[in-house]
Amino acid sequence: MNTPDNSSENTTENPRGRGEGRGRGRGGPRGRGGWQVADLPSADDAADWFAGRLPSEWFTDVSVTTDREEILVIGTLADESATAAGAEGRIGRFRSETREQRIEIALEAEARYQRKVSWGASLGDTTALFTHVSAPVMTRLRQPERQVLDTLVDAGVARSRSDALAWSVRLVGEHADAWLGQLREAMSEVDKLRGEGPTL
Repeated sequence: MNTPDNSSENTTENPRGRGEGRGRGRGGPRGRGGWQVADLPSADDAADWFAGRLPSEWFTDVSVTTDREEILVIGTLADESATAAGAEGRIGRFRSETREQRIEIALEAEARYQRKVSWGASLGDTTALFTHVSAPVMTRLRQPERQVLDTLVDAGVARSRSDALAWSVRLVGEHADAWLGQLREAMSEVDKLRGEGPTL
């Protein structure tokens, strides 16, 4: 069972006035067009960094995923015999007991990678997100594209056009994983070749 918690952490838990690991690193990324982002450090080694930085007793396994705005860290807790209710309680206890340490680690990671850090934990079939980033995306749609979104809203699939657009993106992601993976690999090769080229 997936039980995301979309609420921000109380800012009193963070002296910098942010939610739990939700602040942007100093300066923030600046776009330079297309899918490139200027002055944004590579997060290719983020999984290795978190593996070395996280206390070894926290998780039996850690999943680290990144994009331009966010690093999402989801750890697996030990106790496979827990019931669904027990898993929710165990995850809640972990969240409370590790909050201060997670804030400290998130601030370090944000300074290093210039991305917000979000946390989650899983146990058995239960996964909970403590925080996550909802990044706004500006786009212009022509009437046929807007009609697609309005159809989803009218049919009750989505509550608004923005919800319908998010639903559509998730659907494409689910059905195009292999192609998107190849595209990401190709972009990584382009970045690598560009880095090896002459500086103008």
